[in-house]
Amino acid sequence: MPRHSSLKIGEVSLASGIGIEALRFYERSGILGKPARTASGYRLYDADVLDRLAFIKKAQTLGFSLDEIRRIIAESKTGECPCEEVREIVRRRLQELDERLREMRRYRKELAATLFVWDEQGTAAGDICGLIEGTQMKSHQPAASIMSRKSNPKAKKKK
Repeated sequence: MPRHSSLKIGEVSLASGIGIEALRFYERSGILGKPARTASGYRLYDADVLDRLAFIKKAQTLGFSLDEIRRIIAESKTGECPCEEVREIVRRRLQELDERLREMRRYRKELAATLFVWDEQGTAAGDICGLIEGTQMKSHQPAASIMSRKSNPKAKKKK
């Protein structure tokens, strides 16, 4: 799509592959800034918005949250280079992933041991399922929480 001096929100959506509601959300959250408006209230974006949206998509693909992306963009707008902060975010993310992988390996080992016991035991009487009711787990953290927990960028790590 050729770049025009002003693009309406539908044109930006089509060119960027980002939905109109997401574009409005980005505007409200300060990631895109406020576009110009026509007399009838239509948003008019500069063609540069496509570069900004490409940056946002790449950053999200790398695992950056919208809050992190907003901070990176804001720092860049002040004339500073946000690359050191970007490296620190990725370092923290890798540490968090390493911890999650350790938790997942512990959980997998415990789950495999539980299944082995259940296979040896056969069926078990209980109110709902005796296998589950009779299980003694070392971890008291629900498996769903281990498997789907998202990192919290505001949480402080204990050292």
